[in-house]
Amino acid sequence: MSLMNRRFIPQTILITGALLLSACSSSPEEDELALVNQGPQMLYEKAKENMENGNFNAAATTLSALDSRYPFGPLSHQVQLDLIYSYYKTRNTDQALATIDRFLRLNPNHADIDYAHYMRGLVNMDADSNLFQDFVGIDRADRDPSKAREAFKDFRQLIEKYPDSKYAADAQKRMLFIKDRLAKYELAIARYYMKRQAYVAAANRGQYVLEYFPDSPHLKEALELMVECYDQLKLPELKAHVLQTLKLNFPDSPYAS
Repeated sequence: MSLMNRRFIPQTILITGALLLSACSSSPEEDELALVNQGPQMLYEKAKENMENGNFNAAATTLSALDSRYPFGPLSHQVQLDLIYSYYKTRNTDQALATIDRFLRLNPNHADIDYAHYMRGLVNMDADSNLFQDFVGIDRADRDPSKAREAFKDFRQLIEKYPDSKYAADAQKRMLFIKDRLAKYELAIARYYMKRQAYVAAANRGQYVLEYFPDSPHLKEALELMVECYDQLKLPELKAHVLQTLKLNFPDSPYAS
């Protein structure tokens, strides 16, 4: 074999390999097209398999394609409910809430409407948490509680509209947890005001806990804070009133002696 022929062979192999790789690869658009062309039942079975295996990212991708391609098919409602759960599991808050709100708007009389309300509470509650801070034990009670308030409203709406729902009992437990979270937030802000000698603002935060979270385990701290604020503000009548409440409910408090 001539030197020219020996040089030609590896070049031919490289070119052929490149052509094969090019033929095997596909763009994301082509992958999505291949996905949606499988048909609704096959797509749904694939999504369910991914959910059962804990691969919720893949499930969400497949369910989203199915929802877009067949928005009014016989599986549409179940697809949307599964998509909500998949978004929740992947912490895709915005997409989850958008899908929930669309389902609630278009299906107000659906048999699983209570589940959609419940999932809205779960999504907002999950959005309020910080996995890293929880993992390392950091208590950031002073972080923005807007999502916690949204979750509380969602669970309350579920209980008020569907008191017999199988999700109502768990929603009530979660509301207690959120109350504790919101009370801690108010007291964290109150302590901030105390350090800056803004005693009126601090007392108002304590009063808020007293009015809206009377069953909170932080009620004692709120009352004690109010006693201290009214003492600093030279308001003996208000201080005496709060002290009476404190002694009645928490006689072991050092402020009550």
